[in-house]
Amino acid sequence: MSEAIFTAARDALERGEPVALVTIVRTQGSTPQRVGAKMLVYADGRTIGTIGGGCYEHDALGKAREALANSQPRLVAYELSDDLAEETGLICGGRMEVFIEPLEASPRLYLIGAGHVSFHLARAAHDAGFRVTVVDDREKFASPERFPDANLVVESIPDWLHRADIPASAFVVILTRGHRHDLDALRALAARDLRYLGLIGSRAKVTRLFEALSAEGMPAECLRRIFAPIGLDIGAVTPAEIAVSILAELIGLRRGHVTVDGPDAAPAAPRSMRQTPRTLAPGR
Repeated sequence: MSEAIFTAARDALERGEPVALVTIVRTQGSTPQRVGAKMLVYADGRTIGTIGGGCYEHDALGKAREALANSQPRLVAYELSDDLAEETGLICGGRMEVFIEPLEASPRLYLIGAGHVSFHLARAAHDAGFRVTVVDDREKFASPERFPDANLVVESIPDWLHRADIPASAFVVILTRGHRHDLDALRALAARDLRYLGLIGSRAKVTRLFEALSAEGMPAECLRRIFAPIGLDIGAVTPAEIAVSILAELIGLRRGHVTVDGPDAAPAAPRSMRQTPRTLAPGR
C-alpha cells in the first residue's frame, strides 16, 4: 500500500496538486494499525490508504485538509477510548499519534512575455523554487540563452493561451510588449481559476485595459481578481528591481504574508500595489 501511496503522491505533485501525508508515528496499547501506516489526503477529501478507519481517521482527514490550506504540518494524538470503540465498533483502548505533512509541488509560474523584466524574474523565480514557463512569439527573446532554466513556448501568445491547460494552482504574470498583447492575454486568462494572475503596468494602463474588457462584457468579478499593478510597493525602478518586487509578491501570496490595499489591510504586512479601478468596485 505504501508504494501505491507514494506513487499517487508523486503523480499529484507532478500535476501541481498538493496532497497531505498522514502517518502513524507512535502507538501504545491496542490500535487498529501499526506504526508506519499511511493515508494520502487530497484537497477535495479523496484518500488513498488508511490509518485504521473510524471517527479518528475522519478527524485526521479533516485536519489534513486544514494542513493543506495553511501549509502547516502537525502532530495529532488520539485516545482510542471505550466511547470511541463503542461508536466505531473498533475494540482498541490504546493511544496513537499521527504526523500530518502537507506536500506541495514546486509552484508553476507562467511568464507571458519575454522582455527585460521577465528575463530577471525567470531567473530569480527559478532560484526560489518555481517551475517557470516563458511564452512569447519572438524567438530572439524567448531563447535558451536568455532563459536557460525555463520551459519555452515560442508561438502566438493568444493562440497558445486559448488551448493551454494551465492548472488552477499556477501563478501567471502578464508582461508583454504592448497594450494589445496585454489585452489578448487578459481576454484568455481573466475568467480562469488561477492561484494568481498579475498584470504589469501603471494604474492608468490598468484602468484603460479593464475598461476595455468591461465594455466587451468581461464580468467585473473576474477583473477584480487580477493583481494589477503587480509587485510589492518597494519603490522599484529598474527591470531587476521590478522583478524582485513581483517575486516578493508571489512568495508572499504563496506563504500567506501579503495583504492588498483596502480597509482591512494589516499596516505591518507587506503591501501589494494591486488596485481595483473605481468602476469595478463592488456595488458600482
